[in-house]
Parts: sequence; structure tokens; C-alpha cells
Amino acid sequence: MNTSVADLFGRVRKKQPLVHQITNFVTANDCANATLAIGGSPVMTSNPKEVADMVKLAQALVINLGTLDDVSLEAMAIAGKTANDCHIPVILDPVGVGSTTYRTEKAMELLDSMTVQIIRGNVSEVHRLMGGDIVTRGVDSGPLSMSNAELSLRAARKLKSVVVVSGAKDAVSDSSRTSIIDNGSPLLTKVTGTGCMSTALIGVFCGITEDYYSAAIAGISTMSISGELAARTLEKNDGTGTYRTRIIDAISGMNDSIWKYEVKMHEESAI
Repeated sequence: MNTSVADLFGRVRKKQPLVHQITNFVTANDCANATLAIGGSPVMTSNPKEVADMVKLAQALVINLGTLDDVSLEAMAIAGKTANDCHIPVILDPVGVGSTTYRTEKAMELLDSMTVQIIRGNVSEVHRLMGGDIVTRGVDSGPLSMSNAELSLRAARKLKSVVVVSGAKDAVSDSSRTSIIDNGSPLLTKVTGTGCMSTALIGVFCGITEDYYSAAIAGISTMSISGELAARTLEKNDGTGTYRTRIIDAISGMNDSIWKYEVKMHEESAI
């Protein structure tokens, strides 16, 4: 597993995949910069009149529900169908699902209307997509008794996608394999957009491989490791603004050697 994931970093830098992202206005700049930092190329078109043409040029599509409205929903539906027709992978970030009825219903409609290769969310978002009743607090996760590993596995089986559950320990499952990544820093929760950037990074890796399980691991672990590395560089008077910049610096320096040295990952036995 480690070797196949590590190999993806050089391939991304070489191929520079174009990742079309329909994302939220709060974190669009961060997602674009994270995409560039790891070696991809971002495009952030969300106009329904041109989104299909743009998707056809891309190697991956990221759909982020952060700042949802009827226009962006129309664009998402068109983009998802186009990506499916063109065999372009779709990565869904169900931001805030479970917080409002509208958001939850529209997320379910999107899932019904397209095939999604990877879903990345926090505990409550993923659990709600499965039909659970945890209430999402804005974009923050509510409590759940099962582990992230068990949730990701159950969700992968139910939703027929690779599922990434973000948290203190990130979990990735493709319904037959489940991996835990134990990197990160508590400071990641103090900076807006780290979850969205994680999804953007996953999208970049999906743009150069059809092994979506490995792509998901590469993307989420890159963010967790980068958060950890960035925290190590902070001095006494450095705050979250500096930390945010250092995360991008760490992503831009990520390669196979650093990843293999820093990653704390294990595969769970069958649950």
C-alpha cells in the first residue's frame, strides 16, 4: 500500500491534472492554492451555462456543498452528469449535511443523480448521508459512538463509494479495505478550509489514477501530514494566520520521501 500511494506524488507533479471544482466562496482560494501546491491545476467554474464544457477538459471533478444555492446546485447536477458520461471521477464534499433539511435533501438528490467515486466528510456529515440522525453543528461534527474506521466502512458499503471520514484519526474505506491515518494537529480545526482543501487534494490524485482508494489516502494524508509539519515550524508569537500559510508551504514541499517518512498509517482488520 505505502509504495503505490507514494508513487502518486511524482505522477501528480509530472501530469499536473486539471481539477474542476465547484466549491464554496469561503474556501475557494485555499482550495485553488492547495491544488497548485501539490502539483495540480485548478479551475473553479460554477456557471451552469459553461460548466459542462469545462468538466470535459478536466481530469477530476470536485463538488463541495459549502455555500449552497439553487444556481450552484444546477451547475453541480450538470457537472456530475457530464463527468459520469465522460468517465471523469467525481469527489463529493457534503459540507454541513445534517444541519438543515434543505441541505440534506439536496445532497441526497445529487447522490441519486450521479455516480460519485469518493465522498469526504466529517463524522456527522457521512453518518447523515447514510440516513443517520446526528445533527451537524454548522460545519462541525456531532458525536457518534462508532469509530471512524467502522463508519467509513459502513458508509462505503451503503453509498457504493470510497469514503473518507475526517477527524482526529482519518479513516478511508473502499468497502473491502479500511485504513487509518493518525497524522495531524489540533490547529487544523482552527483554520477555515482545511477540510475543503483535503477534498481538493483528493481530487488532484484522482486525476492521475483510477485507484481511488490510494488517491483518497494520498489526499487526506497530505493534508494531515502538512498540518503536522506546519505546526512544528511555529514560533511562540506565530498565530493561525501564519499557520495557514505554513500549511500551503508544507503541501508544496510534499513528495514521496517526506510522505513515507512522516505518514502514520495502518490498515484495519476486517470489521
